Amino acid sequence: MEPPGALTRITVRDPASTRSLFGAAAGSPVFMLADMATKVEAARLLVYNVAEMIDRDEKNFSQYSAMAKMYASDIAMQVTNDAIQILGGYGYMKEYPAERMMRDAKITQIYEGTNQIQRLVIARALLM
Repeated sequence: MEPPGALTRITVRDPASTRSLFGAAAGSPVFMLADMATKVEAARLLVYNVAEMIDRDEKNFSQYSAMAKMYASDIAMQVTNDAIQILGGYGYMKEYPAERMMRDAKITQIYEGTNQIQRLVIARALLM
């Protein structure tokens, strides 16, 4: 399975692999990429879990739906932020898709109920 979005855009041929700091190689972002991929997969599985709950006609899925929306949108923002960090100055250029992906990730935190509202839904379900 190919990683989605920002992860597919960062490859060894990208500027991140040839970037230098003060004349020395900037280092490999492999650990950061591994963390990014793990977070994206965890968010994906949470969303799939909610979809299965809905398919099974479970009644109390709203708490899990709020968790999935909140977590996935927060992870999208973190991963795109990390992608821009890996790409350095190139990440802010409109020619690279990471800049647009970060704007798209930010809006997912806002529409369909802000993440603060999702947290209220989760907290209310936990306290009842």
